[in-house]
Amino acid sequence: MSWPVRFSQWLGRALLPPRCLVCTAPGADDRDLCGACRDALPWSGPACPRCALPTPAGRGRGCGRCLARAPPLDATLAVLAYRFPVDRLLLRFKFHGDLAAGRLLAQLMASALPARLAGAPPPAAVVPVPLHPGRLRQRGYDQARELARPVAAALGLPLHADALHRVRATEAQTRLDAAGRRGNVRRAFACRRGALPAHVVLLDDVMTTGATLGECARALRRAGVRRVDAWVVARAPPPGRGDQPSA
Repeated sequence: MSWPVRFSQWLGRALLPPRCLVCTAPGADDRDLCGACRDALPWSGPACPRCALPTPAGRGRGCGRCLARAPPLDATLAVLAYRFPVDRLLLRFKFHGDLAAGRLLAQLMASALPARLAGAPPPAAVVPVPLHPGRLRQRGYDQARELARPVAAALGLPLHADALHRVRATEAQTRLDAAGRRGNVRRAFACRRGALPAHVVLLDDVMTTGATLGECARALRRAGVRRVDAWVVARAPPPGRGDQPSA
């Protein structure tokens, strides 16, 4: 990192010290999160290694659904559960232009992933789940790309930000049940021309049914990728399984 960048970061912290985005108390560890709110975060616990749904402690072989029918993802890792305050931070980031919330969530991902990935085969590239160009024009930024850029940099991985693109606009997934979500994103993604490594990881903000990530994985496999993993900020319960809203 060059000295002008280091100086600008120091100046920014001096003029605008970190402030907790949850309770407005002074932030800790140069983050917009205080120590008390950090300790209360809903970190994910034991989960199915293929779909990241919670499982009983000590059960590492996967959930019954994934054992009965293997999903298109080889592994999925969710850093947090989709509960307060993570759900509110994600909604602020995704729909209300709160890029500070996105920066905090990326920091939490980057700090938690190395320990969670210990012993797992490392991916050769990070691929964010893309927005449709029309949605990108409306929102002004791609939330998955905003998360993927600092996470890939922190982990020393190449970012293939344009590897995938949406070939058609889709309805918002939040309005659909599980079957509707699968049909909504079917064949909605394609790979751009260019060689991709054999092992990549998809990065997105929230996983609910896994329909979007699964369709992205299929597009990558059609392009020759042999292993596709997924990293998400949070895992939400599928519709009908839990009372948390899904983003």
